[in-house]
Amino acid sequence: MRAIEITQPGKPEVLQPCERPLPVLKDGEILIRVHAAGINRPDVLQRLGHYPVPPGASDLPGLEVAGEIVDGILAGSGFAKGDMVCALVQGGGYAEYCAAPLAQCLPVPGGLSAVEAASLPETFFTVWTNVFDRAGLSEGETLLVQGGTSGIGVTAIQLASALGHRVFATAGSDEKCRACEALGAERGINYRNEDFVAVVKDLTGGRGVDVVLDMVAGDYVAREIDCLTDDGRIALIALLGGAKANVDLGQVLRRRLSISGSTLRPRPVAFKAAIAQKLRERAWPLIEQGRIKPVIYKTFPLEEAAAAHALMESSTHVGKIVLQVV
Repeated sequence: MRAIEITQPGKPEVLQPCERPLPVLKDGEILIRVHAAGINRPDVLQRLGHYPVPPGASDLPGLEVAGEIVDGILAGSGFAKGDMVCALVQGGGYAEYCAAPLAQCLPVPGGLSAVEAASLPETFFTVWTNVFDRAGLSEGETLLVQGGTSGIGVTAIQLASALGHRVFATAGSDEKCRACEALGAERGINYRNEDFVAVVKDLTGGRGVDVVLDMVAGDYVAREIDCLTDDGRIALIALLGGAKANVDLGQVLRRRLSISGSTLRPRPVAFKAAIAQKLRERAWPLIEQGRIKPVIYKTFPLEEAAAAHALMESSTHVGKIVLQVV
């Protein structure tokens, strides 16, 4: 099969086409003929040598795919060979065929193309487990999304908004802020010339937000503490601004604040299967009703994965970047 491998840690050019044997299925896995694969920030980190491949996972990059089931034991699953599914995987997505745990597969929502469906799993699994499970965003609560026009940000804004929450989001330009608002954010905040703490406090009458979804970390954490309401929670999912923060732990104690962090890739299949079930029940109907729409910024042929990574690193995109395989 055609695939894209990381020849050595480095710049996008280290992504090179190759020929690989078809994946050998493990217990509980199915084989998907990949039509499209999503590009995600962890793929870039893996290419740079900063995101180790979990034991037993494919060394090929790619954490989400959409395509046709061609092999595997499907009894009792509700799926059949030939069905179109999208799946969260530990690796191997940048290829013509990919092995995926059956429990981490979801049907392609009605009306969506394979390219659109391939943009869903990584961000929806990540947002659900961090915003709704770990941070416990509940009815009537508010959310601040850092990086609102990233793939994660676009999903978080749309999903929380569709479920009835007030959402605010930061972005790096006025144009991107307007894009956040078009997706459902009440206010896009330009972090280059606005203080998101002051804006959030003003918009909430001094109260602050209940949950912050943070992919920046670094010196953002102290400021996020300042814009949380009492009993507020920070869900940390990436360290783009640095791994160290100087925070006022007195506030954490006095105001009962919580800071949690997680990475999804190494978690067991059973954990991800539970998320998949919640998504199928709560999020997939919203997609099929058109209340949440995939935002695809650009597609590239599989062989142009290097160009796709260069675009990802430029941070000029709004939404998802997808490799088209078929």
